[in-house]
Amino acid sequence: MYRKFRSEVARHYRNILGWRTNRKIIVFESDDWGSIRMPSKEVYQACLTAAYPVDRNVYENLDTLESNQDLELLFELLTGFKDGAGNHPLITANCLVANPDFDAIAASGYQEYHYESVKETFKRYPGCERGFDLWMEGLSSGVFRMQFHGREHLNVEMFTDALANGDEDIRFAVQHNMPGIMRKTNGDIGNYYVEATNYRSESGKKGVNDIIDEGLRSFTALFGYASESIIPTNYIWSPDFNEMVFRHGVRYFQGYRKLSEPGLNGNPKVVHTHFLGKKNKLGQLFLVRNGTFEPALLRGNSAVEGCLRDIAASFRMMKTAIISTHRINFVGGLEISNRDHTLRQLKRLLDTIVTLWPEVEFMSSDGLGNVIAKDKS
Repeated sequence: MYRKFRSEVARHYRNILGWRTNRKIIVFESDDWGSIRMPSKEVYQACLTAAYPVDRNVYENLDTLESNQDLELLFELLTGFKDGAGNHPLITANCLVANPDFDAIAASGYQEYHYESVKETFKRYPGCERGFDLWMEGLSSGVFRMQFHGREHLNVEMFTDALANGDEDIRFAVQHNMPGIMRKTNGDIGNYYVEATNYRSESGKKGVNDIIDEGLRSFTALFGYASESIIPTNYIWSPDFNEMVFRHGVRYFQGYRKLSEPGLNGNPKVVHTHFLGKKNKLGQLFLVRNGTFEPALLRGNSAVEGCLRDIAASFRMMKTAIISTHRINFVGGLEISNRDHTLRQLKRLLDTIVTLWPEVEFMSSDGLGNVIAKDKS
């Protein structure tokens, strides 16, 4: 009883500050689309055989490139619902525009880093060949709105340093088409190679800036529009990047209340706290997630009730419900029951939402940002 009470207090507490509205707006923000992560069941088994503890990290044992069927089933479900204005529930798909080109890296003798467009990545994987075309179909039908998550979900500096040092773990990763890898012996279950925006030096910081700059140009070239919102990978970000992304048209930052800025020269990281509608000196606004729908992370338990309580609390506090729901929930390439379980729960969630709040408005992150910006002006 005490734990439930404390959870309800926390739900309301995180909605105290920031922009308010009487409108019942719901935004689903979903990260990691287009990233390879764990390439296949065969590679997963090879990792276990080689003593990499991938079974201890849910992203390593469930998250993989989305298949044609994953996308088709998700879109079919979403198009079965509408709000009062005729809008379908909309996934803000925070995507990567590139992945490592493992063949080219290996061809260089493991001495050079190369990457490929996400369009090429989809073509490489059986059952995923139509992935990019399906993204565009989802965009056209109003259920999938791509926004920028990064060039690739990989810390290129960390990765190339390991390659240059002859790191056997990274060589294993390249040979098995894995963007990063867990360590065997240190007892840590993290894969820190995926922290794309982390850095340890001024030169590393410049490298991250240049990669984001190039990634945003690629995003516009791929989709024909600029990404007005972004979500930094692993919620790691330096405010010094703000002006560069502003020049690319970025007006809104997605994320949780806290973003971590890496420290340099052994200094501790700096944690920046935000609230919905907070504005930086460039006029860019922060969109703060206040709800969760993550069935894969709950490992079989229901995610619906918790998400409904998050939404109810946000509406009670006159806030938009911004729901975090990662790509891992919607993919079945490694475990088909993972995807099917999520889709059943998503259907139940949406059925309940349109029943409890018939005036609900489904919106994308950049759409919400435009609403808040217009209201503030």
